[in-house]
Amino acid sequence: MALPEGTHQAGNAVAQAGLAGLLDELRWRGLLHQASSGLAERLATGTPIKGYNGFDPTGPSLHIGSLVPIFGMIHLQRAGGTPIVLVGGGTAMIGDPSGRSSERLLLSRPTVEENIVGIQNQLTRFLDFEGPNGAELVDNYEWLSSYSLLRFLRDIGKQLTVPYMLAKDSVQIRLEAGLSFTEFSYMLLQAADFLHLYRTGGVELQMGGADQWGNITAGLELIRKEFGAGDGQDLAYGLSYPLLTNESGAKYGKTAAGTSVWLDPAKTSPFHFYQYWFDADDRDVAKYLRTFTLFDRAKVEDLEAQQAAHPETRVAQKAVGYDLTARVHGEEAAKNSVRLSEAAFSKEPIRDPDVLEGLFNEIDGFEFTADDLAGGALKMAIASGLYSSNGDARRAISQGGLSINDERLKAPDDAVPAPLSGRYVVLRAGKKSVRVGRLKS
Repeated sequence: MALPEGTHQAGNAVAQAGLAGLLDELRWRGLLHQASSGLAERLATGTPIKGYNGFDPTGPSLHIGSLVPIFGMIHLQRAGGTPIVLVGGGTAMIGDPSGRSSERLLLSRPTVEENIVGIQNQLTRFLDFEGPNGAELVDNYEWLSSYSLLRFLRDIGKQLTVPYMLAKDSVQIRLEAGLSFTEFSYMLLQAADFLHLYRTGGVELQMGGADQWGNITAGLELIRKEFGAGDGQDLAYGLSYPLLTNESGAKYGKTAAGTSVWLDPAKTSPFHFYQYWFDADDRDVAKYLRTFTLFDRAKVEDLEAQQAAHPETRVAQKAVGYDLTARVHGEEAAKNSVRLSEAAFSKEPIRDPDVLEGLFNEIDGFEFTADDLAGGALKMAIASGLYSSNGDARRAISQGGLSINDERLKAPDDAVPAPLSGRYVVLRAGKKSVRVGRLKS
């Protein structure tokens, strides 16, 4: 896998320290929430280890909430471990109650297969699927679909008691609202995954978000019982990451209305993907530098110092945004996103027709007619969609709050400046509101 060139130059501290330094690296980057007993000692041996993380293919694209486990797997691979990507082709047809307040819709197998293809393509941007510790992708439908009900109850269901399962947080938070037996069984299915990978592939480590800890430890318990290990004997291990949350503290996910930022350019364009990170709060950007880049400590600390000294430059946000956009969408898309962002929010006039067309496509572009153009400032302001009524538009113009093509308008009947390149107008209201209009052909 050839990573994009540019600012995302990886530090080599974790690679030099190997597996023995993995937990320290994850801890420094804010990627370590909890680890099971014995994991630190197992990693300290330096013996290669396989670790897996599950991704439910309930949609055709991953989102930024998925970046936390993805970067955890990157660090595992850079330390010398082998990442196993488990796509839940079987469990996606059931639904995981963890971190949810309602039950997922059940998906058909053809839909799941289409989603897996999209997810696998996105993961190649992050993980190396070749080489001596190349990542592997497996689909749990391959083994879960082979179970009969009687065999599953006999081999898996008998090993974990109902009180043990009821004590898990992922179950407790759903009991009062209603939890179907289908979802209740999810813990058993995930535990069966870990057992299968441990038995057939020597996978000793399961990784996942903090809300998966109950399912992860259920897998550890199942493996201990299956192989007759005592309570103090560690055969396998678990590791969890903190959850990425939005401004209200809710987990980012595919169904969190208004909060999903996708890795698929058809769902979130490269420009809007970059802009999400560019707009990050100063209080969050230090966390993003550690979690979502491979910058070494010296580079992170340098960016933090620059950001603290001159927050108006947004140097840290630009670094994270460019690095991630280049990784997800490619170097050219990242460069173009930066160019459009700088043009949209710069004080300098925009004259490049390619930039104007790009902004028209990305930031709520509108079309206007020759009549709109001849109708003056008020008519163009309404056509742009910046204002909900004539009264709002009149007040804004009279107060000097609107410019067109970087000329400040003073009265509602002021003439509209000549279109740029013969067909574009750029309206600005305040520091953030920008609209680009294009003359109808």
